[in-house]
Amino acid sequence: MTIFTFSAAQGFGRRLLLLSALLVAACQQPIHSVLPRQAATPPEPKINIVDYLAVDCTRVWHIDDGNSIKNPLYWMRAIDCAARLSPVQARAEAHGWPATNWQNSFKQGILLDNGNVTPVERRQYVEQLDSFSMAYPASVRPLLQLWRNNQAAQLELSESRTRYHHLQQTSDSQLDALRQKQLSLSRELTETRRKLETLTDIERQLSSRKSPDVSDNSHPDVNEASTSSAPSGENSHEKEAQ
Repeated sequence: MTIFTFSAAQGFGRRLLLLSALLVAACQQPIHSVLPRQAATPPEPKINIVDYLAVDCTRVWHIDDGNSIKNPLYWMRAIDCAARLSPVQARAEAHGWPATNWQNSFKQGILLDNGNVTPVERRQYVEQLDSFSMAYPASVRPLLQLWRNNQAAQLELSESRTRYHHLQQTSDSQLDALRQKQLSLSRELTETRRKLETLTDIERQLSSRKSPDVSDNSHPDVNEASTSSAPSGENSHEKEAQ
């Protein structure tokens, strides 16, 4: 009985050891994840942005590569450099860029915009640039439109100033004519007053001359009355004597 119990305990112990060995082996096996692998992150594209603000203004006009002329930042730098030139320098630089394509025409317009141009000249280079409108790159078209709107506003301002100048000249001429007419009427009024005063003096002199004649003419009437009364007295004496 004791031998049987001891052998059963040994069998149970072997089974327990085997189970423990299996559990240890299972824990040591690599765990295969059931989650899907994450997709590999694609590499970020390299973007090279040229700092046109660092480009010297003496070099900016000679840049003519395709990437630069399609970049609005380049044209903003060109506008900034043109504003730094004197009118004489801007005109001289503009003559070096004949309007054979849209970019040269735009450069010429940017430079002439700072050259103290007349409205006729401004309208000419705007129309020249408009002739290349079909060739504008899509990336630069909004900037070109803003720049052109500014040129149109300046042309409208020049026309308004011209109209105001003409109106001012017309009003000044009318005011001068009114002043001349007023002076003429004032001279005529002064002359009329002078003539009236002269006539008044003449009438006064004539009236002063007529007054003594009237007093002199009154004495003969008295004499005539006395002479006429004298014969009547003589006749009465004669009648009494008879």
